[in-house]
Amino acid sequence: MKDFWKILKRYASPYKGCLGGSVVLNILSAIFNVFSFSLLIPILQILFNINEMHYEFMPWNSDAASFKDIAINNLYWYVTEAMGKWGPATVLLMLCLFLSLITAVKTGCYFGASAVMVPIRTGIVKDIRNQLYNKILSLPLGYFSQERKGDIIARMSGDVQEVENSVTSVLEMLIKNPILIVFYLATLIVISWQLTVFVLVFAPLMMWLMGLIGRKLKRQSTEAQNLWSDTMSQVEETLGGLRIIKAFLAEKKMSSRFDGITDAMRRKTSQVATRQVLAHPVSEFLGTLMIAIVLWFGGTLILGERSVIDAPTFIFYMVILYSVIQPIKDLARAAYSIPRGLASMERIDAILNAPNPIVERRDPVEVQDFRDSIEFRDVSFHYDDGREVLKNIDLVIRKGSTVAIVGASGSGKSTLVDLIPRFYDASSGSILIDGVNVKDMSISSLRSLMGNVNQDPILFNDTVFNNIAFGVKDASREMVESAARIANAHEFIMEKEDGYDTNIGDRGVKLSGGQRQRISIARAVLKNPPILILDEATASLDTESERIVQDALDRLMSSRTTIAIAHRLSTVKGADEILVIDEGRIVERGRHEELLARGGYYKKLYDMQSL
Repeated sequence: MKDFWKILKRYASPYKGCLGGSVVLNILSAIFNVFSFSLLIPILQILFNINEMHYEFMPWNSDAASFKDIAINNLYWYVTEAMGKWGPATVLLMLCLFLSLITAVKTGCYFGASAVMVPIRTGIVKDIRNQLYNKILSLPLGYFSQERKGDIIARMSGDVQEVENSVTSVLEMLIKNPILIVFYLATLIVISWQLTVFVLVFAPLMMWLMGLIGRKLKRQSTEAQNLWSDTMSQVEETLGGLRIIKAFLAEKKMSSRFDGITDAMRRKTSQVATRQVLAHPVSEFLGTLMIAIVLWFGGTLILGERSVIDAPTFIFYMVILYSVIQPIKDLARAAYSIPRGLASMERIDAILNAPNPIVERRDPVEVQDFRDSIEFRDVSFHYDDGREVLKNIDLVIRKGSTVAIVGASGSGKSTLVDLIPRFYDASSGSILIDGVNVKDMSISSLRSLMGNVNQDPILFNDTVFNNIAFGVKDASREMVESAARIANAHEFIMEKEDGYDTNIGDRGVKLSGGQRQRISIARAVLKNPPILILDEATASLDTESERIVQDALDRLMSSRTTIAIAHRLSTVKGADEILVIDEGRIVERGRHEELLARGGYYKKLYDMQSL
């Protein structure tokens, strides 16, 4: 329960008003509940006429008896006086009507206490989802290279849903039931502390047996949620690789693999569910057993004329005792539900508490413009597992120049350019823009200097307009259309039925590869960054699309500092400088003609492509 209270402390603070209202309404509900049950005593007196004693009114401030005895005496006196004045049937009707009124007020308070908990439940789940999503946005790219997207999606959906079902849903029970238990136990003690002491001997035994069943639930819930992540991961992989699965006739193989995962999850969730459904029958049996023991013990005292209470009061005592069983059972159910939610919360916290190595200093430098150069000083980079990617890179990129980076796949080209906007941080050395270390700049101002066009255009399931205007505040239709014209995209956009309001589908699936790339270029044009990063922007296009896109890129690159990663060497002939990277090192640099004349690694790559 310690972990549960930590969760409440983290997420329930904004809802203190609702929590306070729930406590007050539950207290009122408990008071009216006890008071309504107490009306059973005079009703039983009237129905069975089992009390023939004569009562005299006792002053409320009398020292002759305790307040409890005075209250009971005067209640009986009022009832007997009323019966003598209006008759037993009329008094019985009045008591029944009063019982109905008190019950209506009680249930109204109960409804109010439940209603004010709804904003807390839904609000906490919303806050967890928002916090998790914002954390995902803030984590560096390196984190996601080590995690499966399906697992992250599972934590965002299934685990948060489990927290809602298993943690926030029991908030009401954890507020209401302790209040009811306290008031009911206080009432039992007031009625007969001797019988209550006898009852309390058995209560710890019942709670111990209930706790014994739920010890393994949290561990099994964690295993079940891990299997749910495996399931989501395969679904994500299947959707992404459906073309290959069908091409290689691997439907049966993938189906068998998925069936294995879901069957393992079925077995584990069955174990968790079996233990959870065991809670109600066990608590029902133990509660009935306690009632039976107390009924036998109290009944023998009354039958033996040695009881400290009369028969109607004993029945009232039994009603209250039976009423206290239900809150205890609800707490037991909560004790089963909470471990499942805590197991999911641990998986969510694995993301929320993930360290972010891309740290912004307390007083970062706000960069307004790019004026002179980008400089790499003895920069090296390696992953957390020690695998080295870049080694001792020294490089100066002047403003307005175009620098191309070529080399074999896996040589470190993309990692090199990813260090500039701090998608990753260099393991050693420093990167400076206009003489200022990028680690000293604010991340937002640093990245505002740069625009990216990637090999695989990253588009969103939204309209053409919103994809081009992505990241640019208050972009007008004229600005978007102007950017689209520069990117050679305006014509095909206007051919669509809804023009710029056309939805392009998930990742732009409704567009061709060349169209997607031109939308991506238009987005970069609209941002109008002084530094442009092109990551193999034409590598996946056919010849005609490449020509159109390259023309758009040439317009975009004019008057900008451009860093272009390229596989097709023909696209970088006009670069001011070409860097040839092999195994993380710059092995050659120069213009296209100079590198060919040297007959080195670049000449080898060029000849291979010419063939």
